[in-house]
Amino acid sequence: MHIKKDDMVRVIAGREKGKTGKVLTIIKDKNRVIIEKVNLIKKHQRPNAAGKGGILEKEASLHISNVMLVCDKCDTGIRVGHKTLEDGRKVRICKKCQELLDE
Repeated sequence: MHIKKDDMVRVIAGREKGKTGKVLTIIKDKNRVIIEKVNLIKKHQRPNAAGKGGILEKEASLHISNVMLVCDKCDTGIRVGHKTLEDGRKVRICKKCQELLDE
């Protein structure tokens, strides 16, 4: 996957198009991501012994093809390339400015 947890991403399709946020979780088997403060839904929770009920707001998942990684240097949505360093590590790079995305 070209996107990892704690990456900054921008939504490029759907009703949340243009919003930017940090990746909270990745659901690999469904190719979906959950982004902080993006694609909020309301869930009606019934009161139980653990806590009170009410209407909760939480993030729903988006398909990974609808988000694009944001480069810190370019500050735009970018395509991701891969490069092998001298020490043998495989890292992600920005296709626009050739900046390393992994530290």
